[in-house]
Order: sequence, then structure tokens, then C-alpha cells
Amino acid sequence: MVTLAERKSRYILAAQVPGKQASGVTAAITRLLRPHKDKCYTMTFDNGKEFAEHETISAKLNADVYFAHPYRSWERGLNENSNGLLRQYFPKVMELIEVTQEQVQWAVDRLNHRPRKVLVFRTPFEIFFGKTVRYTKSPLGVALRN
Repeated sequence: MVTLAERKSRYILAAQVPGKQASGVTAAITRLLRPHKDKCYTMTFDNGKEFAEHETISAKLNADVYFAHPYRSWERGLNENSNGLLRQYFPKVMELIEVTQEQVQWAVDRLNHRPRKVLVFRTPFEIFFGKTVRYTKSPLGVALRN
């Protein structure tokens, strides 16, 4: 699974890829970011060999690519946090190869519409797209006692 997180809005993009081959990861990243090309200026990857085709990604999206230092996952803290949030839906005991793109998109949509304290209780979707979304409390969202 490839996950991308926009720094200011915390907006998440994710795609299921069949393996960790550079060609598949490159195709997934360009497919995810092409609609947002005008908002994509830089990307920071880890040093995995799945990012070997980073020059292709950079050229297709006209964005600069940077790499975190080896074994310093905190340099990509937002991405690590986003992966942790996705793990709420796909626990480590679950094989990610069995997860469908529809399941990934469902989880990403839930996270992108979850209000965040760091965003003053606005959602990543609202910040990224500049749209206000009104939420109403469902009567079924109330805990009932016997």
C-alpha cells in the first residue's frame, strides 16, 4: 500500500499496489497525485528501493523529491502518523495484500472527513479543498442503556 499525506491539511491519499516493485509504486503515486498536480511541489520518501524511479515521479508531476535519512522515520512523521491511523482499519494481523482498493478508499475517506484538533476541528477535506462540510449528529449515534 502506498500512502501520501499533504503537510498542511493532513489530507491522505492511498492506493493498493500488488508489490513493492518500483514500477508499481511509481504508477500508483503518479495516478494519485496527477489530479492534484497544481498543489504538489515537493515529496519526501524513505530510502526504500520501491522509490528507485523517483526521477520519473518528479518529472511527471514537476515536483522536487527529497529523501529522509536512513532509519529516521520521525523525519516523515506525518506519513508515519497517517499509516498509524490507517492501521485502525487494517490491523497488523491483516495481510495488506488481501485488502482491496475499495476498502483502502473507504478508510481514507473516513480519515479525510474526521475532524482533527490540530486543524481546529476542521477536516483534512475541508482544508485541502477549501470547502466547509456541515455534519449533523445522527440520533443513532447515541449510546443506549438496557
